[in-house]
Amino acid sequence: MKRQAKTICTSFVVLAITASAAMAREYHVSVTGDDGNDGSVEQPLKTISAAARLAQPGDVVTVHAGVYRERITPPRGGTSDQKRITYQAAPGEEVVIKGSEVVKGWQKVQHDTWKVGIANDFFGDFNPYSDLISGDWFNAKGREHHTGAVYLNGHWLTEAAKLDEVQQPADDTSLWFGQVDEESTTIWAQFKGVDPNEAQVEINVRQTVFYPDKPGVNYVTVRGLTMKHAATPWAPPTAEQIGLIGTHWSKGWIIENNDIRYSTCVGVTLGKYGDQWDNTSANSAEGYVKTIERALENGWSKDNIGHHIVRDNHIAFCEQAGIVGSLGAIFSRITGNDIHDIHMRRLFTGAEMGGIKIHAAIDTEISGNHIYRTTRGIWLDWMAQGARVTRNLLHDNDGTQDLFFEVNHGPFMVDHNICLSWFPGKPSSHWQARRSVLDVSQGGAYAHNLFLAGILFHTELRRDTPFMKAGSTEVGGLRNIPGGDDRFYSNVFVNGGFDGYDKAGLPSWTSGNVFLNKAQPSTFDKSPLLRPDFDPEIKLVEKSDGLYLEITLDKAWAEETSRPLVTTGLLGKAKIPDLPFEQPDGSAYRLDTDYFGKKRNAANPFPGPFAIPEGGKQIVKVWPVAPPE
Repeated sequence: MKRQAKTICTSFVVLAITASAAMAREYHVSVTGDDGNDGSVEQPLKTISAAARLAQPGDVVTVHAGVYRERITPPRGGTSDQKRITYQAAPGEEVVIKGSEVVKGWQKVQHDTWKVGIANDFFGDFNPYSDLISGDWFNAKGREHHTGAVYLNGHWLTEAAKLDEVQQPADDTSLWFGQVDEESTTIWAQFKGVDPNEAQVEINVRQTVFYPDKPGVNYVTVRGLTMKHAATPWAPPTAEQIGLIGTHWSKGWIIENNDIRYSTCVGVTLGKYGDQWDNTSANSAEGYVKTIERALENGWSKDNIGHHIVRDNHIAFCEQAGIVGSLGAIFSRITGNDIHDIHMRRLFTGAEMGGIKIHAAIDTEISGNHIYRTTRGIWLDWMAQGARVTRNLLHDNDGTQDLFFEVNHGPFMVDHNICLSWFPGKPSSHWQARRSVLDVSQGGAYAHNLFLAGILFHTELRRDTPFMKAGSTEVGGLRNIPGGDDRFYSNVFVNGGFDGYDKAGLPSWTSGNVFLNKAQPSTFDKSPLLRPDFDPEIKLVEKSDGLYLEITLDKAWAEETSRPLVTTGLLGKAKIPDLPFEQPDGSAYRLDTDYFGKKRNAANPFPGPFAIPEGGKQIVKVWPVAPPE
């Protein structure tokens, strides 16, 4: 009888799952469709927004080839990871969604300068050419900046500070300038050797491309889309963070295999909600502490927020950050993204610039990303507790650091990263320190990394910042940063070693590190392997199938020094939170595989990212690389 009951129960579950799958719908969208259609493959809708209004948990919106000029504001999300709402490009088809519109009717003014007049009702209730960029920690550098942009054949022009600048003959940087009165918007632009009425000229008209207008739109997947041209606002950690695509204080999004380009400020936001305190807190650390307190009152918890996956996207041409998140990126994975040309024009600046900039990367993994031509590569600011930064390739970040860890108490892990940006010269301050890593934190573990420009340490005694209870957003207390309490195991330093660690207020533990080409250890390092005249001859080479690293290793590094395997047991506990070093999912660390997932010699692991104990000149493919199993 029990067996019969079990069989009936199993059959009921199967029927329920089948019925649920049968109820789910797939809506099709085509540029040749009609929003009055039913959304079937035979009668597709015309806009993605129409499909979004219809889609229910479990449904799929499949978009077919073409250019769609609209903002998608999903009114709802899914109810679980199994019943999400998915927006995807049809297999093998190129789908482009733009926040811009084509503009014709340009009139020649003089030299390379043309102008066009546009009625203000063309923009609806949002005109980017009267929308100034501003907010906490924003530095306009003495002039105005707007969220509008002008694009010639897909690439943006540069906003001029004054009208007379754009009326001069164009040089290598073509300019535009806009003026808005009560009835119309006039745009002047330089088109060197081009008739803009015969080329494709587009202007921003929408603030974002894919973004809910309310929090709590959970379990959304966005896959395989090209999204461009958004008039995004400045996105500090104390305000609502609106990106070209963003999650808006939600849970469980998957943003994957998209091409995300040309956002005035940010490409992808995993950020907070907005409230009356937006952009009012830049003058003190207490302002952000209050932001955290209000976030807790607004549902900031493991149950409600974060758990996003941002993977295998191409993110480029954003003037603040490629990916930014304040409080909303907790328990997330950011992996396999190609991020470049971030904050490279530098018309304005501020404290939020980078390829990836996250406040509160609690139990968040940042892995396998390729980040280059940015002002900073990865910047984890406040509460990077339980975070892991692993197997990232960073190079040609022509600004300050590849990695920056600011006012965190740990424990966090930094392992198997390749940091190749080389910054000769002396910075004006520690915030502009040209090093592979700027460490203004404590409680970090650094293992098996390759650092071409060394590490600079600095205390931060003026600010008390939070440490958290284990696996939680609950604040355990506030402390400043006397510094130290770090672990450095089996890293390879070239050109630069440790700078400033002798001033740390807490002890650090170091073992098995290799110092090449005049790189120097700290006084904490009791067993450094010094090779001041050894040049590893590092060179990054681009080939048709990816990037290859040329590097010379030495088998003597393994023969002359014995190194421990890096494990949770070896690392101990971070002092301030009194917590062990564990992976974001709570499992123990055992770094017994290298950058490629190749097994290490656990008895004496080879230093640096690669387990190649035979040494010699190596040519290894470092991007893209299949993630380790």
